[in-house]
Amino acid sequence: MSTRVPVNPDLLYWALERAGISADALAGKFPKLNDWLGGELAPTCKQLEAFAKATHTAIGLLFLPQPPEEPLPIPDFRTLPDARLSRPSADLLDTIYLCQQRQAWYRDYQRLHSSEAVTFVGSASVSDGVFGVAAGIAQAIGFDLAERQQSPNWSEALRRFISRVEQVGILVMVSGVVGSNTHRPLNVEEFRGFALADPLAPLIFINGRDSKAAQMFTLAHELAHLWLGESGVSDTQAATQPDQRIERWCNAVAAELLVPLEQLRPVYDPENELHEEMQCLALRFKVSTLVIVRRLFDMGVFDQETLMKTYRAELERVKALSAREGGGGDFYNTLSARTGKRFVKALVASTLEGQTQFTDAFRMLGIKKTATFYEEARRLGLHE
Repeated sequence: MSTRVPVNPDLLYWALERAGISADALAGKFPKLNDWLGGELAPTCKQLEAFAKATHTAIGLLFLPQPPEEPLPIPDFRTLPDARLSRPSADLLDTIYLCQQRQAWYRDYQRLHSSEAVTFVGSASVSDGVFGVAAGIAQAIGFDLAERQQSPNWSEALRRFISRVEQVGILVMVSGVVGSNTHRPLNVEEFRGFALADPLAPLIFINGRDSKAAQMFTLAHELAHLWLGESGVSDTQAATQPDQRIERWCNAVAAELLVPLEQLRPVYDPENELHEEMQCLALRFKVSTLVIVRRLFDMGVFDQETLMKTYRAELERVKALSAREGGGGDFYNTLSARTGKRFVKALVASTLEGQTQFTDAFRMLGIKKTATFYEEARRLGLHE
């Protein structure tokens, strides 16, 4: 007969809430779950292990006397109207922890190879002028209008933007799931991205569940965070005017980086119908129409109320377009996007050289098969 394990029902409720899963959703897998929650029956050790796995909870936490406090390990710059989301989810926490592990590995890798620290992390402050900082970022990463006009669309411009950012030493990771677990999608309403500031291993994570258009603004926003030297998780959008001074400054820098007002004013045609003009400007600057809406507001074309109304309508249109584009894609391209090409190349090379264990590499890459690892190495030109 299996031994039953006494557990505080509050911990079971906490694990369910933390994972965003209802008791009803797990009733089929755990028929006695309501009895456990009511304290009428204790689960067996095997059942508790299965419950921990189903709720993405470390088994040891379920043996605590009371639910633990789990604050975000980095500053929280989000402005969430929904109280349910004020507590970080297991998905967000696990994503940050995984990125911190990758960052720690890459920091050690940089030190091992005597790499120099980047000079831009922490080089700016919120008292610095937005225009000057945005121009400095653009110059540092080689992101100007001439470069973007070579892209056929803003989706390709985003890929080039990410490539430029990685070339200056920043790890950029874009994923819509926790690690490589497609059964754990990230909630874009909870966060859109975060930055982990570090002079040897600066890292930006972008929630891939967001539209490609919104991801471009998030990348620009998190770049501003790195220039400040401020780690933090954000849920900001192009049209928002956050209360926090840092977020408001980062939003302003991001908007100016993507569409400098000095270059927008001469080409804006007030006689053109608004929607058509937004499309023309988006095509010219190779950004989303969402960013154009924000910049027209900054130019004084319309007021705050019109900004929000226009932005919401355009956001729905962009979401519909993104949905029609479909998902999928090449597995190895997805792997590089989720973990960042710069990080993947360093990790694979280090593993092949015997400096990193295969088990550690597999865990950080989110893969299980040796054949997958060697195929990725071959695609990177590191293995025959």
